[in-house]
Amino acid sequence: MEEVTFHARGHEHVRAAHESTFELTSDDWLTPAGDCIVGVEADTTPADLPGAFVEACRDEAARITVELAVDGVDHAVTGRGDPDLTFEGDRSMVFRTSGYVDDRTVMVDADAAATDLDRDLVEALEDGADLTATLRVE
Repeated sequence: MEEVTFHARGHEHVRAAHESTFELTSDDWLTPAGDCIVGVEADTTPADLPGAFVEACRDEAARITVELAVDGVDHAVTGRGDPDLTFEGDRSMVFRTSGYVDDRTVMVDADAAATDLDRDLVEALEDGADLTATLRVE
């Protein structure tokens, strides 16, 4: 198992309403239209992930989990890897319920999107709380 922990923070415009993705961005801003973004100022992007982690995720049988933790509230989302994952995105990480892959994608076939996240977690993020994200691949 490979594991990476990184940090981001919430923002007043976090709505977590998107029905097929959620995203963490290294940008320090968020507009109300960004309904998939749940964290800003992420200190890690796909391009920053270690080589061993990336290689493990490029297996279609890889099980990928991200645990989001904010103020004592945790929410885990599980999906899978894909041979087409590039991990070249240098601005944001996207977790997708679909099989679509681009340079920002770190997980496909996720069992939750932004709209499915724990609402206590979302409210804390809307208040600007610090977010710890732990990404694991098996």
